[in-house]
Amino acid sequence: MANIKKGDLVQVISGPSHGKQGKVIEVLVEKNKVIVEGINFVTKHVKVGQTQRGTKTGGIETHEAPIHISNVAVVDPKSKKPTRVGFREEVVEKDGVKKKVRVRYAKKSGEKL
Repeated sequence: MANIKKGDLVQVISGPSHGKQGKVIEVLVEKNKVIVEGINFVTKHVKVGQTQRGTKTGGIETHEAPIHISNVAVVDPKSKKPTRVGFREEVVEKDGVKKKVRVRYAKKSGEKL
């Protein structure tokens, strides 16, 4: 089970954007990277072209670049501070069948599993 998922609120813990928080837009599992909303902007030069309607496209665009997963930490929803993620097994009953499910939770500092 992944520590960071799409939609999580994360904080950058190292690099030029250190201390900034944002929501995860996309997780690139193969590359161990995440794209965070509003963080790590890069400029991209796009070649000028035309659409079928005749409008011009291209120019200089800015968009978010990936950040390595080790440089971000999940934010605890209660304290709004970066924290580590733990997993616990909970019994969920669905249609009369009990099943063990691993559930993510934000650990407090110093807390053990």
